[in-house]
Amino acid sequence: MMEMGGMNMMEGDMMCMEHSRHLGLTDDQMIKMKPIHREIKKKQIRFKADLMIAEMELMEIMGVKDFDLDRANAAAKKIGDIKTAQHLEMVKAMKDVRTILTDEQFKNMHKKCRAKDIKKRGKMVKKTGHEKNKS
Repeated sequence: MMEMGGMNMMEGDMMCMEHSRHLGLTDDQMIKMKPIHREIKKKQIRFKADLMIAEMELMEIMGVKDFDLDRANAAAKKIGDIKTAQHLEMVKAMKDVRTILTDEQFKNMHKKCRAKDIKKRGKMVKKTGHEKNKS
């Protein structure tokens, strides 16, 4: 999904639907979360498509030796605006999902996300052969 540090919690919030039985979600909670989950999935598809198009447009502008810097800057800003809008939508969805969870469910989700993040980082260390110095 998103690569920024805090974005892993967003993934966790959106994964509630997939892991509902592990979090102990009630039927009522599931009913409340389904439309949120469905809408964010639709928006993510749109954001991804819009981003790909904007990046193609930037490459097109820069495809000539003497490209128009103002047009390239505007295209780059458009890419940034799309990414910002995507993050803001995810933050809103996170807030909506978290209001549905109990404190205990949130703690369990948070714990699972941290474990997943640690596992993911371990794979990255093995893959690259580098480990950050934690002194």
